[in-house]
Amino acid sequence: MKIALRYPLVTGTVAALLAVILLLASGQEAIARIAASIYALTVAAYLAVGMVRRLVGGQWGIDILAVTAIVSTVLVGEFVASMIIVLMMAGGTALEDYAAGRAKKELTSLLERVPQTAHRERNGGAAGSHAAETDSQHEDVAATDVEVGDILLVRPGEVVPLDGLLLSESGTFDESSLTGESLPVERAAGEGLMSGSLNGQAAIRMQVTALMEDSQYSRIVALVKEAADSKSPMVRLADRYAVPFTALAYVLGAIGWIVSGSPVRFAEVLVVATPCPLLIAAPVAFLGGMSRAARGGIIVKYAGVLEQLSRIKTVAFDKTGTLTYGRPSLVGIRTAGSFTEDRVLGLAASAEQYSSHVLAASVMDAARSRGLVFESATEATEFATHGVRARFDGRDVVVGKPNFVSESAAGVVETELASGELAIYVGVAGEFAGALVMSDPIRGETRRTVAELRELGATRTVMLTGDALATAEHIAAEAGLTDVRAECLPPDKVEAVRSLPRRPVMMVGDGVNDAPVLAVADVGIAMGARGSTAAGESADVVIILDDLSKVASAVRIGQRTVKVALQSIWIGIALSVALMLAAAAGYVPAIAGALSQEVVDLATILNALRALGSGTRTPRPGRPAGRPSPRTPASRLPRSAGRS
Repeated sequence: MKIALRYPLVTGTVAALLAVILLLASGQEAIARIAASIYALTVAAYLAVGMVRRLVGGQWGIDILAVTAIVSTVLVGEFVASMIIVLMMAGGTALEDYAAGRAKKELTSLLERVPQTAHRERNGGAAGSHAAETDSQHEDVAATDVEVGDILLVRPGEVVPLDGLLLSESGTFDESSLTGESLPVERAAGEGLMSGSLNGQAAIRMQVTALMEDSQYSRIVALVKEAADSKSPMVRLADRYAVPFTALAYVLGAIGWIVSGSPVRFAEVLVVATPCPLLIAAPVAFLGGMSRAARGGIIVKYAGVLEQLSRIKTVAFDKTGTLTYGRPSLVGIRTAGSFTEDRVLGLAASAEQYSSHVLAASVMDAARSRGLVFESATEATEFATHGVRARFDGRDVVVGKPNFVSESAAGVVETELASGELAIYVGVAGEFAGALVMSDPIRGETRRTVAELRELGATRTVMLTGDALATAEHIAAEAGLTDVRAECLPPDKVEAVRSLPRRPVMMVGDGVNDAPVLAVADVGIAMGARGSTAAGESADVVIILDDLSKVASAVRIGQRTVKVALQSIWIGIALSVALMLAAAAGYVPAIAGALSQEVVDLATILNALRALGSGTRTPRPGRPAGRPSPRTPASRLPRSAGRS
């Protein structure tokens, strides 16, 4: 009954066709002819009105073929064929809905899981340690009414409603619908939880860190809605194929009529001139490609991006957090004058707490591991790509690049570094205090990803980084990159991408300062952004999982999607033209032609749905040995890559 009400034209046509068959069986052919003709012409008139409105709006369509086919079959006395054409058209709408729904399965599954309610602890979480066990201490509220700092209970099997920090000792969460990571992820107390992940078998308590509209899942849902509503340029191109296709159908029909001398031949040709390959094939294929990408943790914002991905010739990478893990570790402290290691590290960390740079987090982590206490500054200023200056008890502490520190501190001496190391210089009260030596190793999947991109047609690979040339060249050599641009400020990166000759150019980055260059690239990919940062907003593709190999996967999905879309269009057109030629020669009666039209539609749609598959059977790349699952709180992913 639900299907019957959803598709009233299908229901009405089936009922009318059964009535016509009963009339024919009872010998009432004249009444059957009149009833079928009136019904078919009424549907044709309805279609014609819609067609005219679209033509007035400047949108060309090929409903004219269907209208002409219905009218011509009625005029030549093939009234049963006219009823079948109406039924096939109405059924085609249902078939298209099914195909689109199947193609968008992974996209819509994200939308369907949007959390609506949350179990909030009363009295701001003062319910005690047994709060997770006593329902009377909780109230169900709309997820949109939850405030930052609220304590929530998430029961077993429930979706985490908002971003937050885990308060329970531990928990297990399924993030597969968000990141493509098939295995459950374990979290410990104090670690970040991403909204949209599925809680395991134990109830947990969490503290909210972001409002509903600012949570990761809401951002992802917004991206998915935008992606599902987008229209690929190839789809618009398919719309334009309608003009020559329609003209060809009329020419073949006219030739058949002239040669045979019978207008029935004209009607038979139009009956098999199915528009499905043009109207449905490309949209279904591109929806399937975006859905396939979403299943792997890759959110493609617009269908047209898949076309761009399929033709990528140049790939540019940011370094820190993209080619490397982005979490440098402290490997040494070089002191100057009377400063001790702990003093240099403690002051540097105190200043870096006012910086959004990824290196700042590493410096603070190193200080915490030594039990050092951060001082509070009376004023602090971050200078993007250079460093940070803060004042503590009347003393200026400057942390950053050597040239930046030397402007405020005397005696700065650049320290010797091994390959792959970098240094953060520290000045205190106008005096050089020392340098922190950091190392940010290359990702385990970087070299393999660069090689795969080269195999996929991206023959030129470029690194754009603010780091020193020696460090950049070391990472580039390990990654197998062909070009290095070091010591780049954000405007330099933008200019570099604009000047690259082999187009389209894809830029891969993760930091806030990558937003301008991601926007100017032909395709911008934000790594690990989870849809929440400036980089994620500027990018065309957001990779939720912190895995560089997904970049190559995105290109591969784009190439396969375009290939399947074109195949579907041309297979459908070829079958339709073959049937039209056969009908023009008199080998396809009207009723058989109407039925064969649906076979062509079905073949075209089934082929377009192949875009949901990977096309290859390759093993899932694993996480590098010894590297734990990412556990960075969602609120700090990703940090700015300002100085790199």
